[in-house]
Amino acid sequence: MAKLKLDLHDIFNKGHKIEASLNRIIQDAVEKKIELVEIIPGKGSGQLKKSVLRFLNQPEIKKLYHRLEKDDKNFGRIFVHFKF
Repeated sequence: MAKLKLDLHDIFNKGHKIEASLNRIIQDAVEKKIELVEIIPGKGSGQLKKSVLRFLNQPEIKKLYHRLEKDDKNFGRIFVHFKF
């Protein structure tokens, strides 16, 4: 199974780059029919993870993927599953 990975550690304090990166990886997954995207907001204070989840829960984004999974073993990781 193919997987895309987005690590947000380097751009954690650049809101516009975060949203652009999230948009790009979701669109890449849809275009290339990739079934899994791993997003790593990191552990930190949890604000970046909340921001990522807010982005993913927007209606126009939410309709593109099948389900979200918050990694129960690693708080700083989110999986986005696609069904094609």
